[in-house]
Amino acid sequence: MANITAQLVKELREKTGAGMMDCKKALVQTEGNLEAAIDFLREKGLSSAAKKADRVAAEGTTYILEQGNEAIILEVNAETDFVAKNDKFQVLVASLAEQLLTAKPASVEDALELANAEGVKIADQISTAVATIGEKITLRRFEIKTKTDADAFGSYLHMGGRIGVLVTLEGSTDAAAAKDVAMHIAAINPTYVSREEVSAEEVERERKVLTEQALNEGKPENIVAKMVEGRLGKYFEDVCLLDQTFVKNSDQKVRDFVASIGGSVNSFVRYAVGEGIEKREDNFAEEVMSQVKGN
Repeated sequence: MANITAQLVKELREKTGAGMMDCKKALVQTEGNLEAAIDFLREKGLSSAAKKADRVAAEGTTYILEQGNEAIILEVNAETDFVAKNDKFQVLVASLAEQLLTAKPASVEDALELANAEGVKIADQISTAVATIGEKITLRRFEIKTKTDADAFGSYLHMGGRIGVLVTLEGSTDAAAAKDVAMHIAAINPTYVSREEVSAEEVERERKVLTEQALNEGKPENIVAKMVEGRLGKYFEDVCLLDQTFVKNSDQKVRDFVASIGGSVNSFVRYAVGEGIEKREDNFAEEVMSQVKGN
């Protein structure tokens, strides 16, 4: 039997984009012949991952898993919304959430090096899924939260995971109320929890912009300062969760709703699929030809 070195497996993986375990099996099958192993993987349809490495994966899903006093929210991307709804893709996402919540890696890079019970790294699990599903798939981001028995998680997935929100309601175990806050965050998209989180620099920059706006409107200088403070209050309502009008009760601020159940909100995570990713605008005819050629 040929000596299958780690370096040889690594080289095959780099050439084909196939999963580490698939590469090792291919080399064993071909007795260490690299070129034959490449053909073997191509024949099995497992060498397609590398071809997709330069594609833009801006679709996908967010996912939330709660286990006792721990919870994770993550975003996994694919190239099309169609694949994001694929059962195999959904199974992969759920599996990744379980593995990450158990191991609690510090970063995506660390996460990709985690191995499951069979010894397969997450990076290789994703590569295998790419070969099977036929699209580029990436683990983009995740965040793990913890709470105590006196707190409640509020989780909400909008449009099947297009937007995901995880919030921790401290000092209250009212999970239904926590979910209501999560739904509000999904709908209104605040940037901060409270005014205290907004930096002095950002407040001063906003105050300067509002002052110039008022002066350009021809407002008398003696009332500009008062006007600016009023408009600054509206700015805080736009960006701060606790200052916002609660979506389920327009007579109530979120701060008042949370206080009415004896709780408080100190942090939240809101993911929207693909936000911040520059999506490639392909020519439709070129895309059709690409599909015809099998690229």
